[in-house]
Amino acid sequence: MQRAMRLLEAVAEHPYGAPAKQLARETGLALPTAYHLLRTLVHEGYLHREKGLFFLGESAERLGSSGAEQKRRSTMVDTLAQWRDSIGVPVYYAMYREGEIEVMCVSDTPGNPAVEEWADFRETGHAHAIGQCLLSQLDESARRDHLARYPVQSITPYTVGDNHTLLRRLERQRRMEPVVERQEYALGTVCAAVPITVGTTAATMAISLPAHQADRLLPAARRLQDEIGRLLGSLALSISI
Repeated sequence: MQRAMRLLEAVAEHPYGAPAKQLARETGLALPTAYHLLRTLVHEGYLHREKGLFFLGESAERLGSSGAEQKRRSTMVDTLAQWRDSIGVPVYYAMYREGEIEVMCVSDTPGNPAVEEWADFRETGHAHAIGQCLLSQLDESARRDHLARYPVQSITPYTVGDNHTLLRRLERQRRMEPVVERQEYALGTVCAAVPITVGTTAATMAISLPAHQADRLLPAARRLQDEIGRLLGSLALSISI
């Protein structure tokens, strides 16, 4: 396995392909051994051979793509944990993708637990800050389409009353302002979500706090927004995890 990996790494260094003799020399393998391993890797789809040269195959490219995705996800997880600890709040990352609200990552601690998803986040976007923030980044047609599939419903006594009222609220939302929600999704909890737009992707970072700490909500959201602004360039590649 180790020798096969060395060959794969060597082939990856040659985007225009390399012959078996060169790969054997670069990896320190005997030529018969290199030939045997190269044939096996071609058979398994990790390499392909063309005019005597070896190139990475589809299986190897899928592995590379998966590895890059895992690295992006790891970067996002580490960043959320850093903000969680420095601000002292649970931090959430969510996206609007293919017509759905998706919470991609949550970072919390026993001392600062995340909000329990007692009602499906996808179906209750009208009630929580994450959903309202994502919907505010869509055009009116996309908002109406979402609400046609997931109409406003009462979650708590504080939940917005109907589709029309929610649409008016979303229209009034300032473009880069945090979206604040107080006990609309979960009694005893207040939340704020910071909009992030990278290209055509609508995304958000959000925080939550117990209602008795509501005075901390906006300062914490502003601090999160500042942190996002500082790191947005390096996070842009991680937005699509």
